[in-house]
Amino acid sequence: MELTGVIKKIGNIQTFGSGFQKREVVIVTEEQFSQTICLELISGKVDIIEPFSEGERAKIGINIKGREWISPQGETKYFNTIEAWKILKIQ
Repeated sequence: MELTGVIKKIGNIQTFGSGFQKREVVIVTEEQFSQTICLELISGKVDIIEPFSEGERAKIGINIKGREWISPQGETKYFNTIEAWKILKIQ
């Protein structure tokens, strides 16, 4: 899947104790009813946003991921993540 939009915010790289890294990027889509969407760059992809600046237009390849989590109290919750894996500049 792909999203096209303007980069609104580029977050800092977050590194966790296990060595896992992630970085959040927020884009505003270009459609009739634009959406502000937070994407995650994971591990080896955290640097692919480096050539970009906030305010630039981009086409972003994404994967939508979901998972189930059961709390210690036995309550089931579901989480979704939108993971970016490719970013191209739009002129």
